[in-house]
Amino acid sequence: MIKNAKQILRRPFTTNITARLIRAIAVGLVTGLIVSIFRWIIDQTMQLLYQLYPQMAAHQVLILPYILLMIVISFILGKITAPYLDQVIGSGVPQIEAIFLNENQMPWWSILWRKFIGGLLAICPGLMLGREGPCIEMGAMVGQGLAEKTFKTDAEGLKEMQECGVAAGLAAAFSAPIAGALFLVEEISFSFKPRKVISILAATFSADFMTILFFGNKPCLYLPVNGYLPVKIYWSLPLIGIALGLLAYLYQYVLLSLKPWFSKIKKLPAAYHSIIPFVLIIPVGLWNARLLGGSHVLIDDLFNNNLGLHQINSWSFITIPILLFMIRFIFSMLSYGSSVPGCIFMPILVLGALLGIICANLLIKAEIITPMYYPHILVISMAAYFGAIEKAPFTAIMLLTEMVGTIQQVLPMIITVFFAYYVLDLLGGKPIYEALRLQMNYHKLN
Repeated sequence: MIKNAKQILRRPFTTNITARLIRAIAVGLVTGLIVSIFRWIIDQTMQLLYQLYPQMAAHQVLILPYILLMIVISFILGKITAPYLDQVIGSGVPQIEAIFLNENQMPWWSILWRKFIGGLLAICPGLMLGREGPCIEMGAMVGQGLAEKTFKTDAEGLKEMQECGVAAGLAAAFSAPIAGALFLVEEISFSFKPRKVISILAATFSADFMTILFFGNKPCLYLPVNGYLPVKIYWSLPLIGIALGLLAYLYQYVLLSLKPWFSKIKKLPAAYHSIIPFVLIIPVGLWNARLLGGSHVLIDDLFNNNLGLHQINSWSFITIPILLFMIRFIFSMLSYGSSVPGCIFMPILVLGALLGIICANLLIKAEIITPMYYPHILVISMAAYFGAIEKAPFTAIMLLTEMVGTIQQVLPMIITVFFAYYVLDLLGGKPIYEALRLQMNYHKLN
């Protein structure tokens, strides 16, 4: 006997979807508000640094008071983070992964305010850290807090609200709601459950809506790439992907070596390791303050060639991008390894952009492409380098697609990301946040 529609479909108005959507939207709105304030403070402070460092370069008597200020900030940051150091250092993504694997627990309010204040104290002085990880962890804590205090959900509802917070945090950080949802699947939950999809989307669009009220509807990192990359140069994309995959493995290897290296510093407690990058980064700021921070501004400069890095009339077209890559690589590592709240998300994209410039300049020099395709290679390389290191290809492709504002670059990104991912996997690389979680040596809770 064939079943009819009445036998297959549920009775109307028997679903709990409305309650779940209300909870998800609440998480999205609160997370979006917190992240928007967080982003605004960082943006304003970075603009201040762009004015302050030239003043210090012109009046060197100001450098000593600034060093003293960095020491004071390091002391305050250490006092804030020390009680929950293992929970608030870094991006917070490995710690959130551990929660979903029943290996970790967090007191939501203590972590939320420490991550907010600590993240500002670490990022605003110019350490080469991203704001995205702190936004993700704060979003998860918002979801947990609302689940425990406001909605009083069961364990399953708590987990769903934490997942909504994760997706909302990244969506608000980048103004990229779809990438926020994909990040949750590829990096945190490792599962795609259709019944949760609508809640996750409600959280991401609510968070993104809140950022629109603060910053307008233009993505925080808008890279408008127009036109298609010529098919005749697609042969170069696997080569770019292979090179980026090799360098992605180098990035993972060095990053996972930071904790053992910093642990050898015995005379300075881990909570105060930040004084090292705070002081060492000052000469970089004196040389060019726009190298500091995450840095959205630097990617915009590179994309628009404001630094003139694809002029090929001298060897500077290759030596300057390599120098900038080395500076950003070294100080990103120093910043992240110094036990402070901050993320590798945006620093990876900056490094990918610089590698893209190197690749594009070599192709331009060899007359394989014209300068008009310089931004195409830059964006493709950002996606491939990020997708390989994170081992999150869908997130990488969607994130850059949302930034670019067009689907014209999707196929070149897929090809390059594929080869970069493949090389990293052959070499033994892991999803970087999973690797960082394993390094933290969590165990199942009773």
